[in-house]
Amino acid sequence: MKKSSVLGGLAFAAILGSVFTFPVYAKEKTFPEGIYAGGFALGGLTKEQAETQFAAYISGLEERSVTLDVAGNGLETTAKDLGYACKNEDALQKAEEYAAGGCLIRQYMERKDLEKEPVHISLDAGVDETAVQTFVEEQCSGLPGEPQDAVITRVNGKFEITPEQSGMAVDVKATIEKLNEELGKETGAVSVEAVVTEQEPNIKKADLESISDVLGTCTTAYASSGASRSGNIANGVSKINGHVLMPGETLSGYECMHPFTIENGYFTAAAYENGQVVDSVGGGVCQIATTLYDASLEAELEITQRQNHSMIVTYVKPSMDAAIAGDYKDLRFVNNQDIPIYIEGYTEGKNVTFKIYGHDTRPSNRVVTYESEVISEQDPGTQYVATGDPAGYMKTAQGKHIGYVARLWKVVTVDGVEESREIFNKSTYKASPKIVNVGTA
Repeated sequence: MKKSSVLGGLAFAAILGSVFTFPVYAKEKTFPEGIYAGGFALGGLTKEQAETQFAAYISGLEERSVTLDVAGNGLETTAKDLGYACKNEDALQKAEEYAAGGCLIRQYMERKDLEKEPVHISLDAGVDETAVQTFVEEQCSGLPGEPQDAVITRVNGKFEITPEQSGMAVDVKATIEKLNEELGKETGAVSVEAVVTEQEPNIKKADLESISDVLGTCTTAYASSGASRSGNIANGVSKINGHVLMPGETLSGYECMHPFTIENGYFTAAAYENGQVVDSVGGGVCQIATTLYDASLEAELEITQRQNHSMIVTYVKPSMDAAIAGDYKDLRFVNNQDIPIYIEGYTEGKNVTFKIYGHDTRPSNRVVTYESEVISEQDPGTQYVATGDPAGYMKTAQGKHIGYVARLWKVVTVDGVEESREIFNKSTYKASPKIVNVGTA
C-alpha cells in the first residue's frame, strides 16, 4: 500500500509528543545526538524542526528518479510511482523507548553511550509489488524479446493459427529485491538492472489446435432497428469477435464493449432505463449480450453473472435475455472446459450471431434444451396524456410493455428420454403502459 510523506510525517509527529521528556536542565527540549531514523539525524532538533525536516526527508526519498534497465532499454520513473514508502510507523517508537523516560542519571548515561555508538533506526521502506508489476506490464509490453502468445483467427470459415514465440520476461519479485536494496541506500538517483528470465508464452499453438467444434450458437434478428441501433450492434460485436478464453478465464461483455461513447464508435439509440424507453449512447448492445448469453447456455459454460432487462424484449423468449448497464449489469461467464474456447461474432442481414468453438466431449446422445415458462403477467393498460395539440390529435408516444414473471428450465435428455429438469434462472419484467398523446386545444 502506498503511503505519502505526509503520513510518514504525522506518524513521526505522534511519536515526538512522547519523546520529548528529556532532562529538565536543557534550555529547549531536543533529541539527543546520535539517534538516526534511516539517514535522518534527529540529534539537536526540536519537535517542530524534526516534524518539518523529517517530512521533507521522506518526500525527497520518494521523489528520487529511478532508471529500470530492461534488456538494454532504460525506463524512467520515480520511487514514488513505484509505490516507495516508509512502512514501519512503529519502528520510530524504538527511538522514543531509547531516548525518553528514566531518571536524570540514566538519561545522562544514555546520551554518553550515544556519543560512542550512535543508534540507527531502520525505516523499513520499500516499493509496492502491485505498482512495480503495473509499471512493468505497461512499459515493457512490445519490447524486443518479449514472449508472444500463439494467435488464432477465423478466416473464410477456417481457423488459422500463428505459432507462439518464446522470449524473455521481467522477474518482478527478484527485480523488487534489487530496487529495495538500491533505494535503501537513501542516496540520490537510482539505476537498477531488471532481472530478466526466459519465459514461455501463455498460449501455445498446441493448445489452440484442439479448437474445432461448435459448442453453442445463437442468432437473433434486429430487422426493425434503425441505422444507429444497427451500428451499435455491429460495433459491439466486433469488440467481442475473436476472443480466446483459456481454461478458467472469464469473459465480461461490459469489459469487452465499454466505454459506450461516441469516441468508441457508438451512436445514440433507444434503450431501457428504469422501466422507460430512453435515448442512450450504445443503445442496442443488450441484444449482443442476449445473443452471447444464449450461445453460452448451449455451450454449457459457467454463467457467473446475468441480469434480465427491466422490461421484456421481443427478440428472445422471457428469461432468455441478458442486459448490459453501466458496470452493475453485466454478462460474465467462465470457460469451464479443459481446453481453450474461441468466440466468433458477426452481423449479417440484420441478424447477429455468436458461435462458441472448442472441443466437444459431450455424448452425442445427450441433448440440452432450455424452456421458457411465464409464471404471471400484468397488463398495464393505456395511459392518455393531454397535450396542447388541436382537438382530435392523437399519437402513440410509447408502446405497451406487458409485465412478466418468468423462469427458464434447463432440460437434459439422453436417447430422447428426459434425464433432468432444473430451474436455471428467474426473471421479473416491469409493466409499462401504452402512452397516447391526445390534443385538447
